Amino acid sequence: MSAYPLDPNLAAYVAHSATFTPENDSLAARRAAFARACRHFTPERPARVRVEDEHLDGLAVRLYTPLQPAPANGWPTLLYLHGGGWNMGSHTTHDWFAFALLKRLAVAIVAVDYRLAPEHPFPAPLEDVLTVWHALRRGHWPRLDSEQLLVAGDSAGGSIAAGLCVALRQLDLPQPLLQALVYPVLTADETLESMQAHAHAPMLTAAGLRASLAGHLPDAGHRTDPRALALTINNAAGLAPAFIGVAEYDPLFDHGRQYAQVLQRADVPVHLHIGQGLVHASLRAAGVAAVEQFYDALAEALGKALAP
Repeated sequence: MSAYPLDPNLAAYVAHSATFTPENDSLAARRAAFARACRHFTPERPARVRVEDEHLDGLAVRLYTPLQPAPANGWPTLLYLHGGGWNMGSHTTHDWFAFALLKRLAVAIVAVDYRLAPEHPFPAPLEDVLTVWHALRRGHWPRLDSEQLLVAGDSAGGSIAAGLCVALRQLDLPQPLLQALVYPVLTADETLESMQAHAHAPMLTAAGLRASLAGHLPDAGHRTDPRALALTINNAAGLAPAFIGVAEYDPLFDHGRQYAQVLQRADVPVHLHIGQGLVHASLRAAGVAAVEQFYDALAEALGKALAP
């Protein structure tokens, strides 16, 4: 970590994150440690936000809605897909992300407890997300607007969010108004400059990413499926407009940067936000200036996508 000139508050966050060690090497212990870390960095729920846990076709989801009266057509809705390397996290671990956005934007958020690797590799998570997406589109929740829909995800969740848009195009179905990809995983290519330069960065290493990919994509053929890793796409025309946020000191920096270029070449509107001085998983570090700026930029992009 000494190689990175981190903001003191961000450095403290990184150091504190490292204390949430698993009790043993089992996947269950690592999942529990990840959940503890997420809980620790979750602020209090904003005063006027309702949080409800529900089930949809066997899938657990968490709904966040403003307590104020909904618009006539229901709340514009963000489908949110959590990070955690495809093998950790749930619909309950990322309250911190939802709370930060709901302080800035009056929307509903639906978080999905998609199935995890290695028990359920690709395409299982995407299938679960499609189930919830179709439910949103058909008006399963009357207080949610079935037309004003966006999708967002961080890290592995960003990968699934991008894959959702590719899958919807393949199905010839309407796209979200915006795909918001937060330091997403978009390729297995380890030759990218950032994969080399930041192979040993705080919070995510190239080796850690390699292990996560092995669990999520054990079939090598899936690594060229753009629904799994969107940067492998041949033609991005017709995909949803995008907000792509990357962290400066992250092996995944070039994943997002190059995908922004792919979308631009296909005439897909895209805004690339570079989190200066940030590392992977920085958005749990509330109060760090660059983190707050990241959330501001994300909320602004989501709001513009919903503007009439």
